[in-house]
Amino acid sequence: MIERHVTFNVLPGKEMDFRELFMREYRPAMARMPGYVLVELVRELEDPSKFLMRIRFESAEAAAVWRTSAEHQALKPKIGALYDGSSLKVYDVVA
Repeated sequence: MIERHVTFNVLPGKEMDFRELFMREYRPAMARMPGYVLVELVRELEDPSKFLMRIRFESAEAAAVWRTSAEHQALKPKIGALYDGSSLKVYDVVA
């Protein structure tokens, strides 16, 4: 099982739009993918423009299917318009 942590620097004033897009479109699309386990969105207390998306799939291959899916490709411009930088860390879930 793998877990991807994606940190987003959301544009000022777009925090609610980012959250709503995640809830309304991004999470439901991901949840329909084979191998999906969970996705959560959390926001930093010290800097409310920084969000962390915690994504878990059964395998790296299942996560790759999501990233190359038509659903993800359609959502990329929508979510991309709401942030100005991101970083990624990938973990192997061991326990």
